[in-house]
Amino acid sequence: MSANQKQAKAPGAGRRNEQVGVVVSAKMQKSVVVAVVRLVQHAVYHKTIRRTSTFMAHDEKGAHKGDTVRIVEARPLSKRKRWRVEEILTRATAVEDTAGLEESAR
Repeated sequence: MSANQKQAKAPGAGRRNEQVGVVVSAKMQKSVVVAVVRLVQHAVYHKTIRRTSTFMAHDEKGAHKGDTVRIVEARPLSKRKRWRVEEILTRATAVEDTAGLEESAR
């Protein structure tokens, strides 16, 4: 294999696994916790059950809690981080603090 063929193969050298989920924690610097929901069928009763998996992902995009994001597999970045945020699909709507408004009105 020549050097040109290796370079051409490197960027797409295998399909990276992708998941879409919701950010459940964004309290760390450049890291988020993403919850991914999948549907599985019960082995005996054949009822469809929701299962949730959480992944720690590297976040350079600045995702916040409640955002829907696409994450892709990456090289190991730390002990628990093996994913990175590819893109933010939808932003969470800003929720106003209604408790603080009610107290100030009294």
